[in-house]
Amino acid sequence: MSGTTTPAVAIPGQTARGAGTAAPKSTASPWWADAAAVVGGGVLVALHGSRLGRWVVDDAAITFAYARSIDEGLGPVQQAGAAPVEGYSNPAWLALLVTGRRLGLFDHRALFGVPDLVLYPKALGLLCALGTLAAVACAARRLVARSWWVTALAGVLLGANVSFVAWTFSGLENPLYACVATALAAVLVRAVAAGNLLGTGPAVASGLLALVAALTRPDGAVLAGVYPLLLLLTSRRAELWPRTRAAALGTAAFAVPYGLFLVWRLAVFGRLVPNTAVAKSQELPDAELFTRTTGELLTFAGWPAVLVAAALVGVALTRRGMPRTALAAIVLPLALTLCAYGVLEPDWMGMHRFATPVWPLGALALAVAAVGLAERGGPRPRAAVAVALSTTLLLSWSAQRESAAAFRAEPTLPMCLVVNRDGVVFNTYADRLDIADGSVLLPSLGGTLLTSDLKVYDLAGLTEPRIADALSAGDTEGLRAYAFRELRPTFVHAVGVWARKTGMTAPRLTAEGYLPLYRTSDGGGDWVRADAVRHPERLGPLRAWADRVIPAAYESGRSRCGGVLRPGRAAIRPSDRPTH
Repeated sequence: MSGTTTPAVAIPGQTARGAGTAAPKSTASPWWADAAAVVGGGVLVALHGSRLGRWVVDDAAITFAYARSIDEGLGPVQQAGAAPVEGYSNPAWLALLVTGRRLGLFDHRALFGVPDLVLYPKALGLLCALGTLAAVACAARRLVARSWWVTALAGVLLGANVSFVAWTFSGLENPLYACVATALAAVLVRAVAAGNLLGTGPAVASGLLALVAALTRPDGAVLAGVYPLLLLLTSRRAELWPRTRAAALGTAAFAVPYGLFLVWRLAVFGRLVPNTAVAKSQELPDAELFTRTTGELLTFAGWPAVLVAAALVGVALTRRGMPRTALAAIVLPLALTLCAYGVLEPDWMGMHRFATPVWPLGALALAVAAVGLAERGGPRPRAAVAVALSTTLLLSWSAQRESAAAFRAEPTLPMCLVVNRDGVVFNTYADRLDIADGSVLLPSLGGTLLTSDLKVYDLAGLTEPRIADALSAGDTEGLRAYAFRELRPTFVHAVGVWARKTGMTAPRLTAEGYLPLYRTSDGGGDWVRADAVRHPERLGPLRAWADRVIPAAYESGRSRCGGVLRPGRAAIRPSDRPTH
């Protein structure tokens, strides 16, 4: 209908009003070439990911514990008997884990000695990576003749990117977020290419994809702005009403269900944001934070590579004959996710965890620009593009090589380390001291929740609203008063930054009536409340056991922690258990 569509962009063999001259006529890639490029890219990502072994980051195991509780009918609680607290920030990813558990694919067994707690989320990560590359292929088929080149180049860029690969196989929600963001770009590219940007389908699809992104990560809500901004940037006075209608429809497709979700969140948890956001003390964005954070990200990617990529995309956006509006549909979500990353407080897990969607969107923009310019140019421009791409790949790989090696040698806080160091050790403390109905306060939560016989309190505040509020306000005295007067944990584990940040130091713990079980060089360690110890004579042998077992857990307990993780199932060898 007149006034309800936008002009199509130039695609191979076509011309379109306002889109520039047509691309050179050539045969479009067969579907199997694109499929092969998707699979090939997936293989590269998987091969790089396999070098991380069984590593799953401990924070992912917090969501695993919630998936277990929900599937067992306990509701959104961290463990049986706990109050509902939104100690996760990824409900869409949580839903996939609950589904896997209900189907018997997750948190049930081990295959060839590898727990499905490791296998299932890594399989989901690989499927999301394949979905991301499939979205790249779908977008590329509407923009260039040799679309498989675009997909293959994106696959190489992502397969070589340690940040993308690491967080794809971390057990966290990152691969789903990246897949949804890339799918949104593909939907808009195809809508622009078909001249249907103002149609009901693209409007609703963009809103719903933004909704999934927002339910995957809180900062994913920025993608709700992509469709309205694209309409604004391509607006014409004669199409003001149709564009307003389309923008309203896309916004409603996001805002109505997301608003209902916020109402549910407030009713169940008493907060409009996840408790994790409060605990992490996210402040209002400022220019200094944005400049520092994005600068670190671009340095990680390699400034020469970034400049080459920016130059290619810039030329593509300004050159006649290139599908500029469709390229804008890729650059917009790229810019918004980059801005969202820039204003977030730096994440302790490192390796640019929050930047995961930036990588596939950047790879798609670069690959489309490079292949499009090569197809529309003569031999010299093609040679220049080939040299630029080769240089980009080499420089990016060189920039990341040391970071990749360091991360593989010592990845961020493995789940199995926490299982062996905290879950098993504190179970053994309680067993050896004959403490029933005990509790433990500690900052490393995931592996502990999966295996602990004790009631678990989170010193980091992710699942403890009162501690989250105290950390957000910088009220360490209030935090300690709540911990020692109301929670009164049987055991306390605080080392390093968490001992300093919360004031859980040796003098304070001693003053509160706690006895050391294991001491670390920084003054932290494991402590037990003195009035809970009925057999003081057992403390000496238990301390000797801890001195032997805990260092071994740090050395060899990072990647293996048993086939099935349940409370009461120890991952350490029986010979390591102390005797009475």
